[in-house]
Amino acid sequence: MLELHRLAMRHSVAAVDRIRDGQWELPTPCADWDVRRLVEHMTAENLGFAAAADGEREDRGVWEYRATGAGPVADYRASAKRVVEAFGAPGVLDGRFWLPRINDARTFPARQAVSYHLLDYLVHSWDVAVAIGAPVDFEPELVAEVAVIAEREVPDTPRRLRPGAGFRPALPVPGTVPPLERLLAALGRSARWPQQSRD
Repeated sequence: MLELHRLAMRHSVAAVDRIRDGQWELPTPCADWDVRRLVEHMTAENLGFAAAADGEREDRGVWEYRATGAGPVADYRASAKRVVEAFGAPGVLDGRFWLPRINDARTFPARQAVSYHLLDYLVHSWDVAVAIGAPVDFEPELVAEVAVIAEREVPDTPRRLRPGAGFRPALPVPGTVPPLERLLAALGRSARWPQQSRD
């Protein structure tokens, strides 16, 4: 799983690297978030997951974005490097992560937590790319693994209608669509965003 996670993170860095001046306020498939807010969220989540991998179980502050002055692209690159290194440290996958943004009353098996992050960052890579009009070309094995995670970890229940939910109810698709489009639809995103969107 770690190799696929590293692959997803490379795609995320490539997407953020393509953001140009004047694109930071563009809308994204994440309702109410422009490109800047989405990248800030991605940066904060990277740092929070990295801290969780290091064993942090109390400080919610590690989940907040704090600009360093280097700029949002550099901040994102640094956070991506940090989380990849944290996940790859010896013994990490045998531990448990505290993920207060999901449930602050329990910890999660590390492999499950890493799968959450993997799913989010493939989808967020697509979110950034489509928002700025950049191409995406995910490897088939990466899309296939994330589809398995999505089916297992993100059931299509009324919880997706809650305010702030990360994914909307699934969209219908014909049986012949490509795997990425099917995955996006299962998570409530249209491959033809913004022309086709609930929001």
